[in-house]
Amino acid sequence: MLRLNLTNTPTWLTLAPGVRLHLAPLTTALMVSARADPSIEDMSRTASTEDLALAMAKAVARRAVLDWEGVGDPSGNLVPVSPEGIDALLEVWPIFEAFQTEYVSKGLLLDAEKNVSAPLPNGSSAGAQPTAPPARLSKASKATGKRARTARVDKTSR
Repeated sequence: MLRLNLTNTPTWLTLAPGVRLHLAPLTTALMVSARADPSIEDMSRTASTEDLALAMAKAVARRAVLDWEGVGDPSGNLVPVSPEGIDALLEVWPIFEAFQTEYVSKGLLLDAEKNVSAPLPNGSSAGAQPTAPPARLSKASKATGKRARTARVDKTSR
């Protein structure tokens, strides 16, 4: 099931202890605008996936970050939000990873939402419920404690 958030109100996201970003919702318009960012369009066709990911994250953040808390200059003075400051903030690896995981990827979870298959009864998707009750044991099986044998497989002409 697709869960729509119809409020479209900005939210605060904590990226590290003491560092929070006030972010606009990750909308289609925001993503389309980020893709058209000159820093993305000017990248060479041979740019690495990592370089593209960083450039895209910065383009998204420059559009999404409305305010922040806990971000300062080298002297410890709080600095206002600016495109240059956002780019510098995302150069800090744990901040970049948290932003990608907690903001960008959550906006891209539509692919995960479309999977309506039941989880497997074992392995990483443990939890599926059986669809039929177990077969009853015969009187002979109850007496011996043995289950029935599996059906014989006949050989075919194929």
